[in-house]
Formats: sequence, C-alpha cells, structure tokens
Amino acid sequence: MSTAGPAATAAASSAAVAVPLRPRRRLLSRLLPRSLAGRTAVFLLLGLVLVQVAGLTIHALDRVDLQRFQQAREISQRSFAIWRTLLVTPHERRFMVLAEIDLPPGLRASYDDDPLARLSYPPPPPPMLRMLRVESVMSAPPRLRPRDVIVSGSSRPGVMLASFRFQDHGWLNLRIEMPPPRPWHSETFLAAFVLMTLAAAGLTLWAVRRLTRPVRDLAAAADRLGRDVNAPPLPENGPSEVATAARAFNTMAERIRRFVGDRTQMVAAIGHDLKTPITRLKLRAELLDDDEQRAKILSDLEEMEAMIGATLAFARDDAAAEPSVPLDLAALCRTVLDEAADANPDLPEAAFAYAGPEHLTVRARPVALKRALANLVGNALAYGNAARLELAQAAPGQLRIAIDDDGPGVPESELEAVFQPFRRLEASRNRETGGTGLGLTIARNILRAHGGDVVLRNRPEGGLRAVVTLPA
Repeated sequence: MSTAGPAATAAASSAAVAVPLRPRRRLLSRLLPRSLAGRTAVFLLLGLVLVQVAGLTIHALDRVDLQRFQQAREISQRSFAIWRTLLVTPHERRFMVLAEIDLPPGLRASYDDDPLARLSYPPPPPPMLRMLRVESVMSAPPRLRPRDVIVSGSSRPGVMLASFRFQDHGWLNLRIEMPPPRPWHSETFLAAFVLMTLAAAGLTLWAVRRLTRPVRDLAAAADRLGRDVNAPPLPENGPSEVATAARAFNTMAERIRRFVGDRTQMVAAIGHDLKTPITRLKLRAELLDDDEQRAKILSDLEEMEAMIGATLAFARDDAAAEPSVPLDLAALCRTVLDEAADANPDLPEAAFAYAGPEHLTVRARPVALKRALANLVGNALAYGNAARLELAQAAPGQLRIAIDDDGPGVPESELEAVFQPFRRLEASRNRETGGTGLGLTIARNILRAHGGDVVLRNRPEGGLRAVVTLPA
C-alpha cells in the first residue's frame, strides 16, 4: 500500500488554499505605501483609529446606560406623581387635572373607565418592568395602593402599557415608550473628535518621520558610497541602535576604501614592474635580423603595453577623484561624435548623427563622462560602422542616451556578459580591432558612479543599441 496518498492530498489541499491568497497579498502590497515611513504611519494610524473606535464604543454604551437610568428614574417618578395627584382628586375632576400635567417625552397618560393594557399583548421586557417599579406601588400604604394593576406590552416594540385601577372609580392608563438613545448627542463632540484625530495623526506622522530618518540617512550614505568611495562618514550619534548601525557602516566603508587602495597599489606595482621587461624585449627585438619576426614581436609587445595601460587605467580610475560640476550634456554628446568622426574619416557622414536638445545642463564629472560616452561611441563604430546618438528625457528626474549602430548585434545570452572585464566575443571582435575588452566595463563603472547605468539591446531592424540612463 502506498503512503504517499495522504501527504499528496494534504499538499494539494494546502496548495489549493494558498493560491487564492496570492492575489490578496499582491493587492495589499499595491495599496500600501512603498516607503517604510508610509507603511509604519498607515499601521499606526489604523491602530489609532481602532483604539478610538473601541473607546468611543465603550463611551457610547456607558452613555446609553446612563440615559436609560435617567429616563427610567424620571418616568417612574412622574408616573407615581400622576397617580398620587389623581388619587386625591375627585373622579369627576381627574380629566381636567390630568390635562394640565406636563408629561415628559415617552410618557402619555389618560383617565378612562376601562384599562388600556390587555393581557393579549406580549409581556414587556424585564428592563421596562424594572423602570416602572410596580412592586413599589403595590407595597404602598392601603390608601395609596391601587385596586388592580395590569401591565403588558404593545404591538410596537419598546412600548409598555400600564393600567392602575382607583379604589372608587376609573383607571389611570399609562403608555410608556422608551425614546431612542442618543449616545453622540453633543454640540462639541464632532469638533473634539476631529481635533483629537488630527492632533494624534500629526504626532504619529512626526514621530514616524523622526524614527525613520536614520534609515533614509543610511540609504543616502550607501548611495554616496556607491558613487564615491571617499564619501564622508555618517555621524555616529543618536539612539544606541542608530549609532551602532552608523558605526558599522563607517567601518564597512573604511574597509572598502582600504581594499580599493590596496588593489590599486598592487595593480600599479605590477604594471610598473612589467614595463621594464617589455622595454628590454623591445630593445632585443630591434637587434633581430629577421624583419618579419621583429615586426610580429614588436606588435605583440605594443599590444601588451596597451593592455597593461588599459588595465592600470581601469584599476586606478583617475577620474573618480574628479569633482562634479554643471556641464552641457548635449554639447558633450556632439563633441564626442565630432571627435569620433575626425578619427574615422573613412566612414560616411551619415554614420554620425545626433538627435536631441541643443542644450541640457546636468551635474557630472566631465572627463569621466566623456570617456564613458567615447567608449560606447567607439564600440559602435568599431563593430557597427555607425554611431547615431539620441538624447532625451526618459522619466521625471532621469535622462536617456541611446547609441545605435548597424552591426550584427550580440547574442542575447551575451548582452550582459560583454560588460565583464576582458570579455571578447570572438565572432565580432579580434586583435586587429585593437580592443582590450575593457571599454564597456569602464563605461558602465563610470555611469554607475554617476548614479546611472548602461545596458545593451538588439534592435529589431538590426544592429545594437546601447541605452544609457543618468539622473537629471
């Protein structure tokens, strides 16, 4: 016998239950604010509303009980007062006396020959019986005690009928109707409630913003560290948890700076040490009698020097210390294209094109940004024989630069891999092109240091598109 049946059934049942919950969770995540401060404020305000509703409900119930007690006390006292007044009044004048009595809301009295209460009506609820306190009337002295008392309900809920028979003649008929409770009957209640809610909401929002400020500061510091490894440290003050987090972040930033410095120093030392043997090899190659071999050796040595230089520039990143200044990005794009056209006179003029605004000012590091754009334009010219650049506003606070070429494109699986250092696609790149495999890597590092990025996409009509995004 297989034992997998119950387990499989249970798993299927749990899966069937879990599936409908996913749309609810997605809907809830869409309704909630995206920020931590917003979500915290929403939950705190929701809790505040629930507490206020619970407190006001308790207050309303207490107020209803108090109103019921006051109503019962007034109706009971006025009923007994009517009875005693009519008891000492001759029966022929009871109509006139009863007409002059001011009755409270919910109480109507009449003097008749027959009782108003009928036993055919359902009995009144116990709270209404306690309100009238018939036992107090029946325990009064004989001269004040009614001859008969009939109490019953009515066809309408909340209404009680009571008939008291006089010793000589007639009946005092009372119709008692409980008025609806008014728990919120207050002129200043609504204004006080709104004022209290606004004050509590304002205090909650202020407290949430103050409590989540260290998180925003930490995120801003992390963003600055990603752009500049020498960014100033976070202040290590505030509550103990905040100070501990700031201290840990500053320690991490210091370790990153030390790691980058050690790497740069190591690569610079290696590059410097390699230049000496390369120079000696060049001198020895010049002494060779075979011109063909000498040319090949010198070509390899020059390529090694170019690779070492590019590697040093990539590891050192001299432009990282360059300050950010306002610059005309549109003019910079046109300058890069003009210099690329001068360096490639064999290409037609149509291979170079610019589309976008005449002027667009942004804050950036001019040398570094020009180097990144030059690498992308040079890559498009080397492998696509064209560089059409378009500058536009992509979204609020974001700029977009698209560089198109007419080359064969890049396989979809390699669109991200080509940004790795020294990654070269053999199908379209070879030593004759002079590439070292660092151009795209350097461009992406520079653009990410500016808070942007670059990605590659194959165009449907053919060719490759490099899409650059930068903060406006």
